[in-house]
Amino acid sequence: MLNGIPSILSPELLKILMEMGHGDELVIADGNFPAASIAQRLVRSDGNMVPELLEAVLKFFPLDPYVDHPVALMQVVPGDTYKPTIWETYKAIIQKSDNKSKNIENIERFAFYERAKKAYAVIATSETALYANIILKKGVVKE
Repeated sequence: MLNGIPSILSPELLKILMEMGHGDELVIADGNFPAASIAQRLVRSDGNMVPELLEAVLKFFPLDPYVDHPVALMQVVPGDTYKPTIWETYKAIIQKSDNKSKNIENIERFAFYERAKKAYAVIATSETALYANIILKKGVVKE
């Protein structure tokens, strides 16, 4: 344990966040996401939910201000009537973080999977909300 670091961030996850460079992407996945079959680097965060993990990660993780959409969500499948209320929670967390880039895009399900395959890492959570997957593009750390 260290002072000032949320306990939800495991040593493995902190190492990955430190290794990531500008433009690398991080997926925080819900419990239904095929994380193990997609991830180049899989971090298990069992028992944790996406909003709490997102808030903890954004304390240390700058979003890329040089792209139009440094945050991506998985679109609802056409014909599905589900309304992901968790997205509003994500927007509120991003708004209160120190990041200046707050533009969010929605990506079709299979395009999201393909993008996730190229991500630096995927964090598998126990999130039960549907369409709760989120991709974050890392920006530059400024002193």
